[in-house]
Amino acid sequence: MASITKVNTRQQTERIAKSKPKPPTAAAGTLLQILHVLQTEGWGGLYSGLKPSLFGTAASQGIYYYFYQLFKNKAEAIAVVRKHKGRGDGTLGIFSWLVVAALAGSLNVLLTNPIWVLVTRMQTQTQAERKIMESKKEVLLKEASENGLIGSTLQEKLDELESTKPHPYGTIHAAREVYTEAGIRGFWKGIIPTLIMVCNPSIQFMIYETSLKRLKEKRSANKHGLKNVSALEVFLLGALAKLGATVTTYPLLVVKSRLQAKQEIGGNISLRYSGTVDAIIKMMKYEGLPGFYKGMSTKIVQSVFAASVLFMFKEEIVKAYIFLVHRIGKAKVPLN
Repeated sequence: MASITKVNTRQQTERIAKSKPKPPTAAAGTLLQILHVLQTEGWGGLYSGLKPSLFGTAASQGIYYYFYQLFKNKAEAIAVVRKHKGRGDGTLGIFSWLVVAALAGSLNVLLTNPIWVLVTRMQTQTQAERKIMESKKEVLLKEASENGLIGSTLQEKLDELESTKPHPYGTIHAAREVYTEAGIRGFWKGIIPTLIMVCNPSIQFMIYETSLKRLKEKRSANKHGLKNVSALEVFLLGALAKLGATVTTYPLLVVKSRLQAKQEIGGNISLRYSGTVDAIIKMMKYEGLPGFYKGMSTKIVQSVFAASVLFMFKEEIVKAYIFLVHRIGKAKVPLN
């Protein structure tokens, strides 16, 4: 999945004006982009940013579930107090669950955003270097045209430019670059769209639970009495839920990636964003609505498959647990 994530981030941050034809690497599918990265950067190029990404994933999971449990306990305690006062039944409603999840998700985003800024930088560094190289080449050709520089001299300068290799780019280098560009605030670039995206899991589970409930109700009304939901059906429901959530929030993900990627990648003002609103305005102006959905097909393949497998295993584990409890209960029944 790491290589697909890398390619998807590259697709999201590819900035091409809507009036210009797309280059092959931007228009090609995920597989062609992976092959392009392998050809130009080697196997290591597919996994740039992997170390901070793994650390970020572990930190995000730990932080999220810590605060989720903390807020859940607080909410349950409040619900019990309300019950004693004659208000409510002592259980948490769906709104309370969503609030708990949103609070935990927001704190997770605030604490881990610097990690994901570094990951995005490392995943898109070669792409940024290429843009800088193209900009320098344009400047050189323009100067050559104005000063009458032709022939071998121009070719030597172009060859020298082409032979320039990107410098090594690790986590420390990325952190220094972010700090040099924007100071400590640079580590929280893209925080606004990321905070809004906290609602993604809520949308996903809402679609999943609603679809599952309707399917079970339909099965209950079935004259054949088939009430169980198969693993394949759960897989498909999970895919549908993740698809709906991804399509809804994907434009925010693209904006977030654009803000976190390197900004100074050429002289074109359309390639630089000062903030969330500026990014949205420039993307709409220079790229149109399709710009907000770049790389979405790759993201759907990655996210939908992962979510479907997750939901499928979750339902199978629940079934296994119920089966074991039932068997244990039967075993404890005394024989007459």
